[in-house]
Amino acid sequence: MNRQSGIHYLHDRPGAGGPVSAPPEVSRIRDTVVAGLGDLLQGAFDAVDDSLFELANNARSNNEQNRYFEAMREIRIKRKGVEKQFQHSVASLFDHPPLADADQQAQEKPTPQDSASADSLSLIHDDDLEEQVALNAMISKSRTYFQGPLLQLQTRFTVIYPKASEERPVNPMLPDYICRAFANAADAFEIQIRERLIVLKQFDRYVIANLGMLMDEANRILVQAGVVPNFRYQGKTRQDQQTASSASQPTGHREEAADSAGNYQAPEDDALFQQIRQLLAEQRGHRSYSASHYGSGHGHTEIHIVGGAELLQMLSQASTSAPIQGEAPNNLSAGEPVTVDLRDLIEHILQGRETDDGKQPALQEMDEDLINLVSMLFDFILDDYNLSAPIQVLISRLQIPILKVVIKDKSFFSRANHPARKLLNSLARAGIGWSNADEKSRDKLYDRIHDIVARILDEFDGDISLFEVLGEEFDQFLTRENRKASLVEQRTRESERGRIKSQKAQETVDQVLREKLARRPVPPAIHDILMNGWSRVMFLAYLRDDVEHRWDQSVRVVDDLVWCLHPHLDDDERDQWVRVVPRLLKALRAGLEEVSYNSSRLDDMMAKLKHELTEAFRNLALAEARETDDPAPVEQPVPEDPEEPLDAGIAEYLPTIDTINIGQWVEFRLVNGSSFRCKLSAIIDEADCFVFVNRMGLKVIEKTRIDLAQEMHRGRLTILEQGALIDRALDAVVGSLRNQA
Repeated sequence: MNRQSGIHYLHDRPGAGGPVSAPPEVSRIRDTVVAGLGDLLQGAFDAVDDSLFELANNARSNNEQNRYFEAMREIRIKRKGVEKQFQHSVASLFDHPPLADADQQAQEKPTPQDSASADSLSLIHDDDLEEQVALNAMISKSRTYFQGPLLQLQTRFTVIYPKASEERPVNPMLPDYICRAFANAADAFEIQIRERLIVLKQFDRYVIANLGMLMDEANRILVQAGVVPNFRYQGKTRQDQQTASSASQPTGHREEAADSAGNYQAPEDDALFQQIRQLLAEQRGHRSYSASHYGSGHGHTEIHIVGGAELLQMLSQASTSAPIQGEAPNNLSAGEPVTVDLRDLIEHILQGRETDDGKQPALQEMDEDLINLVSMLFDFILDDYNLSAPIQVLISRLQIPILKVVIKDKSFFSRANHPARKLLNSLARAGIGWSNADEKSRDKLYDRIHDIVARILDEFDGDISLFEVLGEEFDQFLTRENRKASLVEQRTRESERGRIKSQKAQETVDQVLREKLARRPVPPAIHDILMNGWSRVMFLAYLRDDVEHRWDQSVRVVDDLVWCLHPHLDDDERDQWVRVVPRLLKALRAGLEEVSYNSSRLDDMMAKLKHELTEAFRNLALAEARETDDPAPVEQPVPEDPEEPLDAGIAEYLPTIDTINIGQWVEFRLVNGSSFRCKLSAIIDEADCFVFVNRMGLKVIEKTRIDLAQEMHRGRLTILEQGALIDRALDAVVGSLRNQA
């Protein structure tokens, strides 16, 4: 995390304020927070160590493994210094807190402006940009989750610090400051980008995610000290917005606008939506049904603002009359995914709507933004190849219910644990493994998702608790189903590992015996004992070698037997023969008895073996003749088949194949145009084998690493993205809006 990355000075403010003495009330908070963050950071570093060790243990190559071990060593050596510097920096925040302008701090939340323009981002290296994005995401998420405690702390700290004021507030516990303090301290680590992101991830998980308890303790200490004990948020920004909004309305219509605005939550509850609105403001087309259109182009038109309960009622009527929503439940899954053009639908309803006062119905700009955003979200969802087609069809039916949800509660966009958002993510994640529609009629999981969609369409009347109830029921169902699938998958994985290891063992045994017998032929009886008897002993020794370490011993028996069966002229070799044979016969008998090979004739076979060995030992004259007339051939190594060089197009995809992790879903397309989805269950390194299973845990296909690269090269393999559906949709929408801006 170097200084050139742009991470540390992204929010730096020149002249933000000089040193400010820490009041007595702050000392206790400072000590508590510094100690607490130190404990949390130790847990984060322990988790980093575990993550790197696991990655090293599962590494595909020695270079990759060494990279992770080097990163572990670097972090272990320097972590104490990083912890100390981090705690010192945090303590300095309380002793000399930054003073920010009120407007400046309002803009300090990571917004599209924080990401800067495409021109400025192009000046940042890719690795540095990844770090910057990770930090911005961490700060944005923590500000959203801890908005309430942060606002209280800012108010109380601003009261007790002597140089602070409402225009220049103080809050030394802002996640921005804490994240930057850690980023500066972590500069000491000389590690690569992937390891840096692991460090940031665990810092987010163990430190930032637990800031809430430290903030609560700080607020408690300040309340006990009598600092703003009865906190009240006056909501000036909201009142100003309502005043400005009503001021732009024609006289006589401000009352309707104020009534409608009262149904919305305060902006601190929908931070992300406010950011998106800023982007939409640049892209907004002035449609005929928006209040802004009537307020500007038709300043004297008498309009009636439709919002709040009236808008929800209008949407409920639309949902019962929309063709795709009004079908019988057993037809919900019929046809292709369908998206409703919400803007055209609502415009049509408004144009045909009559009001009691005869005024023209219109929507507020905020409602228009909500409609546009939900439309864009579903456009992404229904274009998302990662979402299986049967689930796409069902989710496409939920556009109007989700629009009703966001009108009632815009924290849907900011809260990852919002009930409706969690349910949609769960439905998509659970259904990722569907390959075709043939599974519908026999799959309990599909039936359950179908029933959930039907219940939302039939029962949702604006009470968001319905999504929470359905989500809990679905989670319980998934837990039971996943437990069954996990047991089947575990048995499949163990069976495949055993089968592949047995296959590898048999291939290795056959290859070793062929090579050794090709160099020195043996009598037919001995050949039969080795190929049909001792090969079984070698097979078991290969499988048990990790525990018993008998493989080399079983191969040495073959070498000794072949050596003893050939005449020896040297006296030392003959003496060695005498010493080796008794031990060899004992090992052969014990091994053959262990595998129960031809037990009824074992004594006869051993007698034949002794006879062959004795004949070889006595056949000195024949050996001398061979030595004189026909020198013994020099042993030649059995040539191995040269490996064909990989095609450059195939080699290009190998790094991508190496990124596939256990549990990753992929899709294979067949030559006939059909396709199926499966999950990587096991990677068996001994045989270079990737085993894939279906949602039920049953094996569907196995491929080698090269085979997978070839499939990807031919366009027949797609790695599916498994991130939360709504999160990916929001990222795509925000990214698209930023690019257009």
